[in-house]
Amino acid sequence: MPARSPPRRRPKPDRRRALELLAASHDGATDAIMRANGFTIEQMVELVRAWHPRARRSRSPGPGGRAMEVARMKITEAGRQILGGDLHAGH
Repeated sequence: MPARSPPRRRPKPDRRRALELLAASHDGATDAIMRANGFTIEQMVELVRAWHPRARRSRSPGPGGRAMEVARMKITEAGRQILGGDLHAGH
């Protein structure tokens, strides 16, 4: 009898929804977009630690031409595999 592989770790529904949101966006999603979709900062931090989306900070023009810092998250290949394969392959 062949050895069974360990069960695949499945994300909780809110984590899966976050990964799906990131997978659907070629450029990733800003922290503002994630919050507008109901995710808290704590959930985003937990997502980065547990499921490894890439997160980076950048400066963008804000109101009145002032620069504001923006965090953007993008899904990684590991995150795509968690969702079940080649979602949006090539992005």
